[in-house]
Amino acid sequence: MTSQSLGIAGVLLLTIVTIETGGYYLTRVARGAVALTDFQKAFARAGHAHAGVFVILSLVALPYADAAGAHGFWGWLARTAIPIAAILMPAGFFFSSMGQGRTKPNALVALLWIGALFLAAGVLTLGILVLRAAA
Repeated sequence: MTSQSLGIAGVLLLTIVTIETGGYYLTRVARGAVALTDFQKAFARAGHAHAGVFVILSLVALPYADAAGAHGFWGWLARTAIPIAAILMPAGFFFSSMGQGRTKPNALVALLWIGALFLAAGVLTLGILVLRAAA
């Protein structure tokens, strides 16, 4: 693996501890120790799930970026857009549902959609680079 990918992988692996912490929080919610509305519970679960899935997807994408010889701007996008989505999308779920008794998202739900754009940019870029390398 390239040093770029190894550095990103190291950071991603460390973030798994924060995802574990979120899992512990969700067990407290499930036990009734944290009072949330049904909307907030749903967004907490969605944020936690998106964080975990996108961190793993980010780790899986790195060897493909290296194998495709990704470099320059497109290499940066292929390696970092998915991890950026792993931050922004869960943040959109978490921050837009914060506040006692909230039953619908606030304006910070926009982070979810910005993250979705990064996710699309990352997987499209990586997919095209991999296909080009295979040709």
